[in-house]
Amino acid sequence: MRNSMCFLLFFATSYAMAQPTTLQERLGYAKDSKLLIIHADDLGVSHSENMASIHALEKGSVSSASIMVPCPWFPEIAAYSKANPKADLGLHLTLTSEWRVYKWGPVTSHDEVFSLLDAQGYLNEGVEALLKNAKLEHVEKELRSQIERAKKFGIDPTHFDAHMGAALASPDFLQILLKLGREYRVPVHIGKEFSQFFNFDFSQYLTAQDVVIDRTIMASGPNYKSGMENFYTEQLKSLQPGVHVLLLHAAYDNDEMKAVTIGHEDFGATWRQHDVDFFTSEKCKKLIEEQNIKVITWREIRDKLLRQ
Repeated sequence: MRNSMCFLLFFATSYAMAQPTTLQERLGYAKDSKLLIIHADDLGVSHSENMASIHALEKGSVSSASIMVPCPWFPEIAAYSKANPKADLGLHLTLTSEWRVYKWGPVTSHDEVFSLLDAQGYLNEGVEALLKNAKLEHVEKELRSQIERAKKFGIDPTHFDAHMGAALASPDFLQILLKLGREYRVPVHIGKEFSQFFNFDFSQYLTAQDVVIDRTIMASGPNYKSGMENFYTEQLKSLQPGVHVLLLHAAYDNDEMKAVTIGHEDFGATWRQHDVDFFTSEKCKKLIEEQNIKVITWREIRDKLLRQ
């Protein structure tokens, strides 16, 4: 009896040790692998954003991007997605409209989501106003409408993420977004540091179905002032084992994008051109190779973990 118990204990311990414990192991990679999704946000905002992002996906090191369904240039990028079904394109689910003179409203009829609107009938400029006024049923209705509209246009989303973090900004919003991710069987971009950033505990709302990224990297205003190439170079050189997402915003510094982002230095047209320049450069490709970084996609995560 004692020998049987010892064998069972040994078997259970050995089995537990053999199970993949890190996200990279669950994806079929070694524990010490450095996996990176290089991800472009805001597709659909403008023609400039679409063209620059497509260029970075096809010719550069960018491996993934996400689309804003309510935006004016959505049909263009939806057509690209339909014509290029292998492109890793998710949905940048949108509850805000932040630019000064360039605006968009909801996909849903205004009378069905009125609590999401400002006085002019656009989505609120900032997250604070959204949190103050939004009814939860309106949040879910609008997010679901964006997903369904994308699907009607032929997009097969590889993941969901949140424009300006709005759909993650409260526990109630987070639960809606996670519910939609589970329902549509796509990963929602959640990072281990999000609890600290959003000031509430994400872990109590997560299940084994949900994917949690080890680290999310995005440049801030001070990084832009000190040089985007310097920032991105340092991030690639210091990347640790795990699964990470590096967020960027690709667009050309042309008249269209200058008009869209007027009054905004941060995330403005010049900022976005710097992102294009770095992530389509030979230096970036060489750094990735030298640092033994494996560039992956959200599609790989979706299909290996949620669609088997």
